[in-house]
Amino acid sequence: MNFLPVFLNIHDRNCVVAGGGEVAARKIAMLLRAGARVTVIAPQLCPELQEQLDEQSQEGKLVYRAETFHDDHLADAVLAIAATDDFAVNRRVSEAAHRQRIPVNVVDNPALCSFIMPSIVDRTPVVVAVSSGGTSPVLARLLRARLETMIPAAYGRLAAYAGEFRGRVKHRFSQPEKRRRFWERVLQGSFAEMVFAGKDQAAKAWLERELENETEEPTKGEVGEVYLVGAGPGDPELLTFRAMRLMQQADVVVYDRLVSPEILDRVRRDTPRIYAGKERNRHTMPQESINDLLVRLAREGKRVLRLKGGDPFIFGRGGEEIETLSGYGIPFEVVPGITAANGAASYAGIPLTHRDYAQSCIFVTGHLKDGSVDLDWPMLARPKQTIVVYMGLLGLAVLCKQLVAHGLPATTPAAIVQQGTTRKQRVLAGTLETLPDLTAAAHLVPPTLVIVGEVVKLHRKLAWFQPEGNLPGDTE
Repeated sequence: MNFLPVFLNIHDRNCVVAGGGEVAARKIAMLLRAGARVTVIAPQLCPELQEQLDEQSQEGKLVYRAETFHDDHLADAVLAIAATDDFAVNRRVSEAAHRQRIPVNVVDNPALCSFIMPSIVDRTPVVVAVSSGGTSPVLARLLRARLETMIPAAYGRLAAYAGEFRGRVKHRFSQPEKRRRFWERVLQGSFAEMVFAGKDQAAKAWLERELENETEEPTKGEVGEVYLVGAGPGDPELLTFRAMRLMQQADVVVYDRLVSPEILDRVRRDTPRIYAGKERNRHTMPQESINDLLVRLAREGKRVLRLKGGDPFIFGRGGEEIETLSGYGIPFEVVPGITAANGAASYAGIPLTHRDYAQSCIFVTGHLKDGSVDLDWPMLARPKQTIVVYMGLLGLAVLCKQLVAHGLPATTPAAIVQQGTTRKQRVLAGTLETLPDLTAAAHLVPPTLVIVGEVVKLHRKLAWFQPEGNLPGDTE
């Protein structure tokens, strides 16, 4: 983040705005909505601002000084905004505010700002702020417009009622986790729907009943549940809606090495996180220990998010984990994810099937449980099919050699994709004969995906995702 998002309490406090034009008028209107007292410094005012002054001056909320800005104007200010069309004046405001350690915003000049005025969606007391860090105010406004259509106006009333009952709920439930679960159920259920429908009295009565019926402490021996969620191949935009919802309501997350930081950022920020990553020949936590951990956390009454890269049932060992959970009677649900084969191949422009090149597709893992590469080579070395190899980087030379030895031509197209669907994606395309040397020269690192078959020929023609940072020779 280039700027830390914060919300300032400026109610009944003095804010100084240098400038008397339309831009200044918009900033002043926002400050007044937040309850501030505003002092305007400008030689003259535009009609819109003069009208604001006429409306607010009697209440003492808006004061106008027809003067040239100087440092003394910030004597009792808690915030300053420079909105003139004179760069020298704006810079003086910025420098004076910085000397006096007062937050300052200079319109259209992020370099002189200590804070940014965001685009907002106002559903008071709920306020959503959108900022591009000053790089593209138009983009921020477009995002705000989209959010306006997604957030009903009734969210303000919903938040107000939640605030009204907040103290009673806190008194009722001694554990923060129990309070959070209560509010998640209330704000996503019948109460919210009644508020959205304008049935406010019925909603309050419903909430009263729910609060009375809830037990103060968790039931002894209460068992939680486990969400086995596929996080996809890396791009957070490939997460499912269901995955996003569970990521926000879990009490603890257990995640593996293939879950990208961008995806982890979608998990609720106060959720404890446990890393259970595994690499070839180096397991932070053995699979058996992960299974036991999921059982233990669920038995503590927690909602456990087991976040796995790709799809949990395709070389993700999800079956082993839920088999353990089932044996202990732990409730669970599985959320499929876009597997690496689909995601990486799509972003690399390699269709896994194509009527002209491949009528079947086979997924295999590049090494077995004991670390060896011992596959059904005659079955793999067949024409008109695509082979997708997970975890095949270290055994790539053996893989290519064996496929050729069992009948595939050495000229068979083959590609390797590193960190597919992310901005670090790299694609090397060659043949079974050339791909091992290309890969070694490029110093690729896991995670990678190997694709073998005639469909690789389409890579250069169909590739649409071109991340920055690809090195010379990539895709060759």
